Amino acid sequence: MNILEKRLLVLPRYDRLGASSRLRMLQYLPWLKAAGFEMTVAPLFSDDYVLGLQRSKRHIIEVVRAYVARIKTLLASGEYHLLWIEKELLPWLPAPLELALLGSTVPYLLDYDDAVFHYYDLHRNSLVKSLLGNKHRKLIGGAALIIAGNSYIADFAKRAGAKRIEIIPTVIDLRRYPEQKRVDVREQSEPPQVGWIGQRSTASNLSVYKNLFKRFSAEGQAQFSAIGIDAQLFGLPMQSIPWSEESEVADIASFDIGIMPLVDEPFERGKCGYKLIQYMACGLPVVASPVGVNCQIVEHGVNGFLAETLEEWEQALGTLLADADLRQRMGMAGRLKVEQKYSVQVTAPRLIELFRDFSEVTAKGA
Repeated sequence: MNILEKRLLVLPRYDRLGASSRLRMLQYLPWLKAAGFEMTVAPLFSDDYVLGLQRSKRHIIEVVRAYVARIKTLLASGEYHLLWIEKELLPWLPAPLELALLGSTVPYLLDYDDAVFHYYDLHRNSLVKSLLGNKHRKLIGGAALIIAGNSYIADFAKRAGAKRIEIIPTVIDLRRYPEQKRVDVREQSEPPQVGWIGQRSTASNLSVYKNLFKRFSAEGQAQFSAIGIDAQLFGLPMQSIPWSEESEVADIASFDIGIMPLVDEPFERGKCGYKLIQYMACGLPVVASPVGVNCQIVEHGVNGFLAETLEEWEQALGTLLADADLRQRMGMAGRLKVEQKYSVQVTAPRLIELFRDFSEVTAKGA
């Protein structure tokens, strides 16, 4: 069989409203199709489920239906040559069940953009740790390939006995982020806009800096905005901007500085820094905590600043707010880095070649 006729069963966790699924898998489908791969896509959870999560609503019946549908999909997976799985098949269920469903006839790949294994192995409940603490190590040990979003995840996979590991960062599509020369068109009386994009689950990282934001705002040095959350709900002195896939690029481009504060904890060390890449793709300078992959994305003093303490955050923001030319230079440097390393135009050919190589090996072993 021609290796370009290989059939992939793509198993993302979410549909398009789930950022991880959209970026790690769904945005590659047109590229893979053009390269000759035939694919069936079967998300675990629907967009309606994701909307419920954003409103802190979970419906057990919907979860059960999703799990039953996925099990049925797996029971019919023998017609495929490769299974491409986002993180795990059935969250919060033990590894032996997943391994039994996977069987041994069809190789599977695991794709990670977060350190989700820490949901289990660092869980405060001893029963969860006992039942699920080694789940991802077992899944990784049985996988033919691990696609990791960063070196922290790759190191975990290596320790878990992964057969093969490839690091592919989470990236943007340059076609959605056209390069534009940023011109400071704000009125003299209007301060620069400092912005953040994210979800409820990560909004707590902003709380440490809310008094700093208040002071900059009160002094007329900056405005602060947050895309994707109700800032007032978190007590943040920021304008709330609703998120949508259609408007997010224009909303980010309206900022002058992008920020990504993080606590230095195990789960955060496994993040892929996607919001930084979005800011930089829009030509923004960035300020970020020196945690995990942030230290690779941000070149301190070149495309932004790494700031650890409150004083460092105040200095970094103050420096950028006071110097429009510096913001312009750093923004241009960030955009160039995205074009060279953090775009689907760079990573899609890598992924296609990886799947082709893997298909060749699978075909020879058949």
